[in-house]
Amino acid sequence: MPAYIISDVTIRDTEAFQTYRTRAAASIARHDGRYVVRGDSIEQLEGDWSPRAIVIVEFPDLERARAWYRSSEYTHALEARDRALSRNLILVDGVGQQG
Repeated sequence: MPAYIISDVTIRDTEAFQTYRTRAAASIARHDGRYVVRGDSIEQLEGDWSPRAIVIVEFPDLERARAWYRSSEYTHALEARDRALSRNLILVDGVGQQG
């Protein structure tokens, strides 16, 4: 069953963000992840949540998503994160194929 990393991102430093993004993307690919959403065109339909940019990454399952988050490759990306951005980050379980 797929799993999703969902991130609500606020960019602090565009140069540091590019470094983080490049490193994160490489680490995601190495752990069989793929970007599903990576954008800042958001239409608020309900509630008080007003994110500036949302990133959603799909992994084949929860175990691979957790392995990516704890990986040395992603740790390398995290070295640039605090200067690059602030965010809220969650991991959620997806649903299997509907028949």
